[in-house]
Amino acid sequence: MPTRKRPTIRDVAREAGVSYATVSRVINGREWVSPEALQSVRDAIARTGYTANPHARSLATGKAGSIAFLLTEPQHLLFSDPNFSVLLRGVAQALSDREQTLILMIAATPEERSRTFNYLSGGHVDGVLLVSPHSGDPLLGQLVRAGVPIVACGRVLGYEQVISSVAADDRSGGRSAVEHLLAAGCRKIAMITGPQDTSGGVDRLQGYTDALIAHGLDIEPARIVHGDWSRESGAAAMRVLLERAPDLDAVFVASDSMAAATLPVLREAGRRVPDDVRVVGFDDTGLAETLDPPLSTVHHPLDRIAEEMVRLLTDVVAGRTPLSITVPTTLVLRESSPADSAAAGAARPDFRWIRPEPS
Repeated sequence: MPTRKRPTIRDVAREAGVSYATVSRVINGREWVSPEALQSVRDAIARTGYTANPHARSLATGKAGSIAFLLTEPQHLLFSDPNFSVLLRGVAQALSDREQTLILMIAATPEERSRTFNYLSGGHVDGVLLVSPHSGDPLLGQLVRAGVPIVACGRVLGYEQVISSVAADDRSGGRSAVEHLLAAGCRKIAMITGPQDTSGGVDRLQGYTDALIAHGLDIEPARIVHGDWSRESGAAAMRVLLERAPDLDAVFVASDSMAAATLPVLREAGRRVPDDVRVVGFDDTGLAETLDPPLSTVHHPLDRIAEEMVRLLTDVVAGRTPLSITVPTTLVLRESSPADSAAAGAARPDFRWIRPEPS
């Protein structure tokens, strides 16, 4: 049985009763096509079963039709940190809606960075969605100098004027978490930060210090330990805090993954959560509500951030001026640091109390 010949643009033009050039303009998204001709071409495409050849379209438009999701963290964090999977899912949906292909790339080692730069600078993608960028990463400067369009998740420290970004209001979110702990009567509040070469790590720590200073409390270095977003670093940091500041009555943790690891460490030390130590995280990606006890946390609006990143990258690819977008956060209270009264939440517009379902 002979193989059916794949329909061509000329077949579509013949079926629609229009010129080859008109069909080409419709397929490539160009203007100067009347509504009647546009509908005729669309109907003809449906009848013939025509699908565009991506390589031919790339040659015709100068566009690759694909976008890179570039994670500059070790590969295991893509699967162990729910932030990245949530963001990847949102980006994949937003690109699918725009009929663009997603390419996942990881560049955490020098070898990976070299291969990644060669690929991205070779015209294989139209732009890059940069996730968890670290200041001082040589790959950033290489991509900027090569003119690769970039939109980052979070500000890129040192590149704020040349790389567009979409970020949660990390500083405000951190401050709201600590203000809640202060309102609950805590005064010996510790913090486990994120990496200090990332904007999220820096800004969430700044929110912590903002709240303490506003309430006339000293910043105690012994109560601040740095993590790297991983669970292992969260557990290690909690052990250090219990040694340095055994009288702590609360801890704000810069990510839910790290916060999840603090709970068993506190339990092993005989510290009850929230009776002895209150814990508040940052992310609210789904992990928080599965913990024991369920974790109070700052909601990180990753679905919205993913959509905004894809939308903004379209503008950057078109040559528009780089922009920075900040998305508000919301404090979500659960059992690890509950609201002490309904009135506590009524006065705060960025507050939600998630009451656990009765068992």
